[in-house]
Amino acid sequence: MPDPAVSRSNLSPVPLMQLSTGFWAFKTLAAADELDLFTRLSDTAGITSEELVQALGIHPRPAEMLLTGCAALGLLEKEGSRYRNSPLAEEFLVRGKPYYFGGFVKMLDKRLYPGWGKLTEAIRTNRPTTWDPDRQASLFDGEDPAMLAFFWEAMHSISTFTARALAEAMDFGRFRRLLDVGGGSGAYDIELCRRYPQLRATVYDLPFVTEIAAGKVAEAGLSDRIEVAAGDFFADAVFPGGHDAILLSMILHDWSEAKDREILRKCHEALPSGGVVIITELLVNDEKTGPAPAALMSLNMLIETEGRNYTPAEYGAWLDELGFRDIRTVWFDGTGANGAVLGYKG
Repeated sequence: MPDPAVSRSNLSPVPLMQLSTGFWAFKTLAAADELDLFTRLSDTAGITSEELVQALGIHPRPAEMLLTGCAALGLLEKEGSRYRNSPLAEEFLVRGKPYYFGGFVKMLDKRLYPGWGKLTEAIRTNRPTTWDPDRQASLFDGEDPAMLAFFWEAMHSISTFTARALAEAMDFGRFRRLLDVGGGSGAYDIELCRRYPQLRATVYDLPFVTEIAAGKVAEAGLSDRIEVAAGDFFADAVFPGGHDAILLSMILHDWSEAKDREILRKCHEALPSGGVVIITELLVNDEKTGPAPAALMSLNMLIETEGRNYTPAEYGAWLDELGFRDIRTVWFDGTGANGAVLGYKG
């Protein structure tokens, strides 16, 4: 038997230090993005600390610290006295580039970071902290238009890369028509249709969202294969028909079990025999011990919604009760999801 005293002597608070200071790295990234550092450095020979002082009109002390911090995080590279964007920053943190990730950074910084500061309150009250359910109909009701723009920009970037991971993990070659329920900006549909030339898709979402999707689809040159259908998946009695696959991407974690079952019931009714429903999420494992991204996203749902991140077993049980068959989970490594639960209509 190991000596407990010896085992305890090997313990270190280093993991706790890393957990406790995690926000340092995030706020460094958020500040650099807010100051447009990466956009300023794009396609240049870089910048010195002294030049950053002049460009931003700031004191030399914080200028040097910011550049050092970003370099330490892998966001900048240094050659001689000049700092330039790392490949990661150049690809994803420069405004105007196709996969700009700054919208997500801004949403986290301006909306979710303050909400997480009230996490204990959310745990005690079981109520969101980023909006007031007593005064607002939903988290989007009365939201600052600029913040909503950040949200949709963020979701498009995250969904694009998650869709690519899903497309590699699951063969969509047998499907002809995809209904993307709560499809947002249409990022999944764009990526899946690009990879599978036989596929056509419909983005089904609220009217103001489908306007965003139509614009993104047009930019991608896929308006002939991807259409939009305005609606409300709670208020509408039935979903648009004529599709042999239905996608629910990062939708069900927003809602309670009762509402999720209702959404899945409508999916079952809309599908033909042999049709499939695809639930993509950051799935919590069946033991409810992780993985950490899914477990922490679930807490994010606590401060933002009435939902949580569910397990494959929970989704599987709901699908089985509705009459879906051949239920299985496909795992992958995506930006916004780690797997998909599939169920086929008998």
